[in-house]
Amino acid sequence: MYHGGALIERPNQLPSVLHEHLPPPDDAGSASVRLREYWDIIVKRKWTVLTLFAIVVVGVMTATFLMTRIYRASLTLQIEQQESKVFAQQGVTPNEPVYESQEFYQTQYELLKSEGLAQRVIEQLNLVAAPQPEKKESSWLDLFRSDESRAKEGAEREKDTGLLPALPGVLTVAPVRNSRLVKIHFDSPDPQMAARVANAIAVAFINLNLERRMEATSYAKTFLQERLQQIKVKLEDSEKELNAFTRREGIVTQDEKQQSPDSQVLEEFTTALAKAQGERIRAESLYQQARAGDASFVAAVVDNKLIQEYKTRLAKLEGDYQEGLKTYKPGYPKMQQMESQIKELESKIAKETKATVGALKANYDAALAQESQLAAKLKESKSTVLGGQDRNFQYNLLKREVDTSRQLYDSLLQRYKEIGVAGGVGINNITVVDKAKVPKMPFKPNLMWNLMIAICLGLVGGIALALLLEHLDDTIKAPEDMEKFLGLPVLGIIPAIKTVDGQEPAILENANPRSAFAEAYRSLRTTLQFSTPEGMPKVLLVTSTSIGEGKSTTALSLAMHITQAGKTVLLIDSDLRKASLHRKLGIGNDSGLTNYLAGNSEPVDVTKTTSTPRLFLMPSGPLPPNPAELISSSKMVALLNLAAEKFDQVIIDGPPVLGLADAPLLGSLAEATILVAESGGTSRQSAMASVKRMRSTRSRLIGGVLNKVDVTQRAYGYHGYYYQYGESEQKRLPT
Repeated sequence: MYHGGALIERPNQLPSVLHEHLPPPDDAGSASVRLREYWDIIVKRKWTVLTLFAIVVVGVMTATFLMTRIYRASLTLQIEQQESKVFAQQGVTPNEPVYESQEFYQTQYELLKSEGLAQRVIEQLNLVAAPQPEKKESSWLDLFRSDESRAKEGAEREKDTGLLPALPGVLTVAPVRNSRLVKIHFDSPDPQMAARVANAIAVAFINLNLERRMEATSYAKTFLQERLQQIKVKLEDSEKELNAFTRREGIVTQDEKQQSPDSQVLEEFTTALAKAQGERIRAESLYQQARAGDASFVAAVVDNKLIQEYKTRLAKLEGDYQEGLKTYKPGYPKMQQMESQIKELESKIAKETKATVGALKANYDAALAQESQLAAKLKESKSTVLGGQDRNFQYNLLKREVDTSRQLYDSLLQRYKEIGVAGGVGINNITVVDKAKVPKMPFKPNLMWNLMIAICLGLVGGIALALLLEHLDDTIKAPEDMEKFLGLPVLGIIPAIKTVDGQEPAILENANPRSAFAEAYRSLRTTLQFSTPEGMPKVLLVTSTSIGEGKSTTALSLAMHITQAGKTVLLIDSDLRKASLHRKLGIGNDSGLTNYLAGNSEPVDVTKTTSTPRLFLMPSGPLPPNPAELISSSKMVALLNLAAEKFDQVIIDGPPVLGLADAPLLGSLAEATILVAESGGTSRQSAMASVKRMRSTRSRLIGGVLNKVDVTQRAYGYHGYYYQYGESEQKRLPT
C-alpha cells in the first residue's frame, strides 16, 4: 500500500523489474537475427525501395530509348612481329627480341589509334567536305588525341577545315588474348559507314606500315651512299700516303710471313758469335791449363803423334841404356853414344811440347779476335734491325688504316646492295583475317543489358537508401531499443489506432474487448500487477518525453481496464500546462486540481464521476501561471495521501519530462513512474535525457510503454503479438 511520506528514499527501480542482460547469442543466431532485421527494415520501408527502384528503371529506360542507335562493325587483323623472309639479307627495320614483343604489339595498337591514320582514312573516304553535325558526344578521334594535344586543338578548331571531326564514331582496339590477332571495332550511327571506316582503317594501316618500311629503306640507302663516298675518299688518301712512305723509305713489299734480310743477318751473326764464344772459351781453357801445370799432360801434347813417337824411341833407348849398364861402364863409347841419343830425343820432345803450347796460345788469340769482330758486327746488325723496325711500325700504321678503310668500304657496299634488293620486295607483316561487314543490329544501347543494370542499381540503391534512412532514424522503434538505450523493461506494447472524428478513439477501442488495443492494455495491467512484491503500485505516474506520445491515452486506458477488475480508480490530470483528459471523457474543466491546490476547494469538490463505472476524474482545472510551485506544495502531498486511502488505485497523468520541472516533481511524489515512448517518434537522445532527469530526482521508474506500434509491419517483429479474436469484428489498423 502507499506509504504516507511522499519524499521518501527509494531505489531507482524495483527488484522485480530490473533489466537483466541476457548472455549474447551464438554467432549463427546473431547472423540470423541480423539478416531478419535487415529484411524487416526493407519490408518496412518497401515504398522507399520501390519508389527509388521505379525512378531508376524509368530513368534508365527513358534514356535508353532516347539514345542514338550505334552500330558496330568489326574486323580481325593478324600482326606478326617479323615479316616473311624472301631473301636472306636483313632489312633495316629492327628485329625485336622475344621479351620485347609486348612493347611491339602495344606500339601497333597505339598506331591504330594515331591521328595520322585517322587523317588517311578521312582523305581516303573523302569525308573532308562532308557537312558536320554538331558534336554532342566524344568521337573516335578523341581516342586518337592525347590530353596535351586536345588543349592545342581546341584553340585551332576554329581554323580547322573539318578534316579531323569529319570521321564520326568510336574506334576500339581489342587484342585477342594469347594470340597475334587483334579485333578492330568501329561504332557509328550509320551501319554502312561503320563497315566502310573499319575496312578503310585496316587498308590504311597496312599501307602505312609498308610506307614506313619503304621510307626506312630509302633513308638507309641514302645514308649508306653518303658514307660510301666518304669512306672511298678516305681509302684513296690512305693508299696514297702508304705508297709515298714505302717509296721514300725504300721498303719493298714482302710477304708478312717471310723474314726480312736484316733479321736474317742478325740471326746469323748471333749464331756465329755464340759459336766463336764457345771456341774462345775452349782455347782459353787449354792454354790456361798448359800454363798452369806440366805441359806434357795437356791433351794437345798427349795427342801429338810426333811427341809420342819421340817418347817411344826415348823409352826404348833408356831401356837399352839400362841393359848396357849391366855390361858396360857409362864411359864406354857405346854407352856414351846411347846417352847422347837420349839427350837429343829429350831436347826434341821439349821443343815439340813448347811448340804445341805456342799453338794453343795462337788458337786462343785467334778465337778472341774472332769473337770481338763478331760482337761488333752483331751490334751493327742490331742497329740496322731497330731502324728497320721503326720504319715498319710507321708502315704498319699506314697499312692498317688502309686495310680498315677498305674493309669498311666493302662492308658498306655489300649492305647497300642488300638493302637495295630487300627494299624492292614489299613484304608486309600485317594481314586482314576477317573483313568488316555491315552490321544489321545496333550494338548499343542494349535494352536488356541496360534494364538489368537499372534493376540492379534500383534494388541496390533502394535497399541502401532504406538502410541509410533507418540508420539516420534516431528514434525508439522496437522494445529492444527501449531496453538497450534506456535501460527500462518494456511493460507493454500498444498498437496504433485510427482517429475517429468527433469521438475519442481510445474509449471506442477499449469498449471493444476483442480489439488488439484493449488486449494490449489488459496485458499492461497484468504486467503492473507483478511489477513489485506488493503488486501494482498504488500511486502511479504516467509521463512521456515530449507531447503527443500518448501518455494521456495510456493513463486513461490503463485506468479503464483497472476498473474492469472491480477497483475504484482516481485519474488525476496533473498536466497543468496542456490538460486533455476532460476532453477525452467529455467532462467540464471549470474546476479541478488547481482549485484545490491554489484555493479553498476540497478534493471531493473537484473530483468528478465519469461514464465508466468506478472511474473518477480530477481534471486539471484552470491552467495556472506557476504549475511547478503548486505541484511541489504540501497540499499535493496531502492530496495523494488522501487519494491512496480513499481509492484502490491512483493514476497521475503527468506533463512531459523535457523542458519542464513538473514531471520530476511528480515522480518524486508518486510510488512508481511509467515512461511512455512513441514507436518511431521518440528520439533516443531525448528519451535517455528524460530517464536521466527522472532518476536524478529519485523517481522510481519501473518500466516503459512502447506506444503507437504499427503491428501490420514485420519490421520489428510486432506482427502476431496480439491474438485476433474475430477478424470480421476487428477494426483494421492503419499501415
